[in-house]
Amino acid sequence: MKRSFLLAAGLAVVARPGLADRIEPAQLARLTPADVVILGEVHDNPRHHENQALAVAGLRPAALVFEMLTPEKAALVTPDLRPSERRLAAVLDWDRSGWPDFAMYHPILLAAPEAQVFGAEVPRDEARAAVSEGAAAAFGAEAARFGLDRPLAPADLDRRIEEQRVAHCGALPADLLPGMVEAQRLRDAALARAVMEAMEETGGPVAVITGTGHARRDVGVPALLAEAAPALRVLSIGQFEAPPEGEVPFDLWLVTAPAPRPDPCAGFAEGGGAG
Repeated sequence: MKRSFLLAAGLAVVARPGLADRIEPAQLARLTPADVVILGEVHDNPRHHENQALAVAGLRPAALVFEMLTPEKAALVTPDLRPSERRLAAVLDWDRSGWPDFAMYHPILLAAPEAQVFGAEVPRDEARAAVSEGAAAAFGAEAARFGLDRPLAPADLDRRIEEQRVAHCGALPADLLPGMVEAQRLRDAALARAVMEAMEETGGPVAVITGTGHARRDVGVPALLAEAAPALRVLSIGQFEAPPEGEVPFDLWLVTAPAPRPDPCAGFAEGGGAG
């Protein structure tokens, strides 16, 4: 099924899972309206957050869903605190959250000052439960709503296990990798649940700030929403630091320069990445 999206250049383009369209950052300012727009990122890339803020300003969403906030933390983002980066970061205890500098995320909040903020971060104890017991057990009563009660097809599971192996620099024990897949499924479901709550409370549109992996149409949040809320119009946007190879499972995608960072595998090589 085809989807058309109006870009800043005034062109209608067709985007389908597996046949996505590459765009330039300026085109994010004028996306065709959708119920849900999932804005992927590489978490520590400042340009990706600049692009998200640009898109959010153009979308003027009624709700913002952040992967980086629990529902409890999202409730602390009040109108009086929102303008102050320093005060808001302190209230959110952001410096101890493990996420990149709050200065990169604050402009996204300022881009939609009236939007209600929702959180979808999975607490560590729940993620650990997913690793050991499975995503369905960790998620609870609504697991079936998001397909967590069904095992992945063997080929799908094998592909996801390989992605986890590569993402962790080949340093994790092989028997831990299926559990890491379950933790990823749990995070996708938590985001999808938050999106649906945001739609119910505000009527949308909803913009989602999350890692690019969660924005994937084949296995990420869009796939879960297609099952749990098929009437929603969902637009997925992936951001990369180099052109991806093969099929690109997004509606739209773009490439920026990579952020300077140490070798991400160095910590694993030193024995610090298996914990």
